[in-house]
Amino acid sequence: MSTTERRKHILDYMKSYQTREGFPPTVREICEALGLASPGSMIKHLRVLEREGRITRLSGKKRAWKLTGGYSPFSIPLIGRIAAGTPILAEQNKEDDLPVDPQMFGSHEAFALRVKGDSMIAAQIREGDLAIIRPQNEAENGEIVAVQVEGLETEATLKIFRRRNGDIELHPANPLHKVQLFSDAERAKVKILGKLVGVIRPKP
Repeated sequence: MSTTERRKHILDYMKSYQTREGFPPTVREICEALGLASPGSMIKHLRVLEREGRITRLSGKKRAWKLTGGYSPFSIPLIGRIAAGTPILAEQNKEDDLPVDPQMFGSHEAFALRVKGDSMIAAQIREGDLAIIRPQNEAENGEIVAVQVEGLETEATLKIFRRRNGDIELHPANPLHKVQLFSDAERAKVKILGKLVGVIRPKP
C-alpha cells in the first residue's frame, strides 16, 4: 500500500469513528484498526496530514488529532473538576473538547460530564459514559440533572431531581445508593447545572 493510500485510509477511519462516537480516535485506536504495530509510523502520517491541513492537533490531549476541513466546526466542552466560584463553562473547568454539534441533542449550547460510578445504572447511564447536559438552573420533578452540592463535591454528578413539600431530593437510579435530602437552609447548597439531553457511550 502506498503512503497516499495509507493516509486516505487513516482519514476515512477517523471520519467514521468521529461520526459514530462523537469524538476522534486515539493514535493507538487508529493503529489497531489499520493493523499497524508501530505508533511511530502512524504519527509520521498524522503529522503530514496536519501539514496538509486535513487534521488539527489538540495540544496536551489524549485524543490528539481531529478532522478539520469543515467537518465539525462545533464542539462540546468536557467538564472535569469545577474550580470554586467559577461558572460551569469557565475555561479552567474544561478537561477536553468533544467535536460534536450540540444541536444533535436539540440544544444550541451543551457541556459533557464523564460518568463515574454506578448510581444511575437503572437509567442506562454507565460508568465511563459521556453525559450531555443542556445548561439551565431549574428542573421539573423526575428530570435527570447535573447537580453540584456546595461543600461536598467539586465535580458535578447526575441525579433524578424531585421537590417534595418544599424539600429537594436527589435520587440515584440504583437502589444501592441513598437519596440525598435537603431541607430549609440546606436547599441553598444544591446548584442545578443543567438537564441531561443525551448520552455518548465511548467504544470499549
